[in-house]
Amino acid sequence: MDLHIDDFYKDCAAGLLLLYQAFPRKTALYVEDLIGREEPDEFGLPSKRHQGCLGALLWLADEGYLRYESTIAYEALDQAVLTEKGFLRLSRAIPHGVHEGDAELPPSVRRAKATLANQLREALASRNSEKVARLARLLFEPASGGAGDTV
Repeated sequence: MDLHIDDFYKDCAAGLLLLYQAFPRKTALYVEDLIGREEPDEFGLPSKRHQGCLGALLWLADEGYLRYESTIAYEALDQAVLTEKGFLRLSRAIPHGVHEGDAELPPSVRRAKATLANQLREALASRNSEKVARLARLLFEPASGGAGDTV
């Protein structure tokens, strides 16, 4: 079983959600805020888990979901912010994002509940690894319609 891929999905989701909550402000994105404190190995190097999380954040930048000005050692990305691509993917409405009982809610609340960001936040909070993985894969798929990331 590839548990590191489940960690990758969680790390990507958690990192992007922190940036979504700060958007459009730039912020420092600390690995410890995403996965908690990990003890360094016997040589003082970050743990594999810590390195994996930082690697996921750097991958998100390489793939155009976020940008940052610099790294703070192995600890964080400094001045990180979502790109247009990251923002549009997280704010897009997803199928089954709104439930039957939501019909009485104001339209703005229904719209917010239907976003991929909200669905990822709920999946992370409930520690539902399968749902996090499914939603993360949806995040990484281009928007339908054949025109890149248009929503």
